[in-house]
Amino acid sequence: MESAFLEAEKAYEKKEIPIGAVIVYQNRIIAKSHNLVQTLKDPTAHAEILAITSACANLDSKFLSEATMYVTLEPCTMCFGALVLSRLKKIVIGTSDPKTGACGGKLDLASSNLYNHKIEIEKGVLEAKCSGILKEFFRNLRIEKSKQNENLEINLN
Repeated sequence: MESAFLEAEKAYEKKEIPIGAVIVYQNRIIAKSHNLVQTLKDPTAHAEILAITSACANLDSKFLSEATMYVTLEPCTMCFGALVLSRLKKIVIGTSDPKTGACGGKLDLASSNLYNHKIEIEKGVLEAKCSGILKEFFRNLRIEKSKQNENLEINLN
């Protein structure tokens, strides 16, 4: 999870939502990524999706059936769907996402019998650290927006 957190810090530095993901296969990291939605202007450029793409390329396979993903924030429905399609073995989650999480945060797709593949889920690894960087990011974003609004009001007067 420390490696995933380092990826989240890279996203933070780029003013991206600080989410990082790494995929481990046979005890080695085969892919790592962080959110690049703003940078690539691509709403699907989530850390999980980018890590899956990289891992599949590295293994020359569309399946990751013996791999584990470490991700700092609970995957959304899009990412969870991609993880199911990749046949990932396990997801280790840093912190829950009560707004868009698909593994128990907002929805619990991981416990659903709708899919032809079950993924093992582990939650709460480095939770304080993973939630802390997100809270700091959004607090700073609100402060920045507030300053922009103040400047706009000054310019209008």
